[in-house]
Amino acid sequence: MLPPVRCFTCGRPLGHLWPRFRELVASGKTPGEALDELGVDRYCCRRTLFTSVTYIEHAAKYRVGIHVPPERLKMWG
Repeated sequence: MLPPVRCFTCGRPLGHLWPRFRELVASGKTPGEALDELGVDRYCCRRTLFTSVTYIEHAAKYRVGIHVPPERLKMWG
């Protein structure tokens, strides 16, 4: 999942806040403190940023695509 571009409920743009949010949390602030510092007041926007997880690191470990054995390909023509 990519970082959210907009709030799923109200549509407020949030994509520009994602890098700073991750940076603040990595520096030791709680997610709530980071959201307060970024000025995210609406609970729907806070939920969208707080619950977003990037899975790209996990997905990159797996190969994309399906291996089809040659004998199965002959079966289709």
